[in-house]
Amino acid sequence: MSAHWIAENLARVRAEIAEAALACGRRPSEIELVAVSKTHPADLVEAALAAGQTLFGENRVQEAAAKFPALRSAHPELRLHLIGPLQTNKVRDAAALFDVIETLDRPKLAAALLAERERGGRCPVLFVQVNTGEEPQKAGIAPRECDAFIEDCLRKDLPVQGLMCIPPADDEPSPHFALLREIARRHGLSRL
Repeated sequence: MSAHWIAENLARVRAEIAEAALACGRRPSEIELVAVSKTHPADLVEAALAAGQTLFGENRVQEAAAKFPALRSAHPELRLHLIGPLQTNKVRDAAALFDVIETLDRPKLAAALLAERERGGRCPVLFVQVNTGEEPQKAGIAPRECDAFIEDCLRKDLPVQGLMCIPPADDEPSPHFALLREIARRHGLSRL
């Protein structure tokens, strides 16, 4: 993978996003592209940064901790999302490293994030992960349980700003995203 290849692909994906946004009456600037950098070395992240990509997603706290502090020092505009499951014993490190945690999916994790904030640590922006397909092998809170969970998180003043889902691979994704949008609307959450 070369820097040129990365720049070309980012340009192509951005053009596809812009076209899709305009086709459904949205502004392309409303849509954020999260470049998944998991398993890729820092030099490829640097190439994406050089091509104007500033938002990255990592699956594992340890991998991000090894790669991103130096990158963030050199590129203060860099933003980092945790897109993989978070174990409660890694909350302190995740809270210090990530700008957004997209995988809040259970009361025990919400309690650990709250405890970290009360301890004086930071609490990044949070997205609740909803298992819209109710697949047993996937993380995420079941749709029938998410309203009470979201309300509890908001009542505790956790910074929940959005929702995330990973639709089943063999399903048409539109109904899953529509369900996510409806849950977000009920709670006044603006980001999906």
